[in-house]
Amino acid sequence: MKIAIVGTGYVGLVTGTCFAEMGTEGFCVDVDKNKIDNLKKGIVPIYEPGLDELVARNMQAGRLHFTTELKECLDEVEVLFSAVGTPPDEDGSADLKYVLEVARTVGSTAYSQPPGWPNCAKPELWKIPTRVSINCVMLFLLC
Repeated sequence: MKIAIVGTGYVGLVTGTCFAEMGTEGFCVDVDKNKIDNLKKGIVPIYEPGLDELVARNMQAGRLHFTTELKECLDEVEVLFSAVGTPPDEDGSADLKYVLEVARTVGSTAYSQPPGWPNCAKPELWKIPTRVSINCVMLFLLC
């Protein structure tokens, strides 16, 4: 199985590295070119005990990849995790602009809330595009 994780902060980088350590091939995606270039050189931007060694080992084994281009790996992955930031919005709720950007990048096929699913606090989330292909199914459920 191949996965993609968008966001290479504490959540995304650690998650991608742990999946790789368990044998899953993964693509860690981030819009920060400098961060991705450094990760490709083995320079880990966060401190987590043992993470440097795990990243290096899994890159060398060919299980862990880094890119700034989500579209490049979408056709190869079966699962996509969004681990992008959700900083506080002006009203204190989560600012979903980065989550929405990931959804827009992935593409569009469905635009309505499936029947029987719970109502979300932010109904505009049901307008988030989802992409369905032979290899990858992605649906944002943020309730």
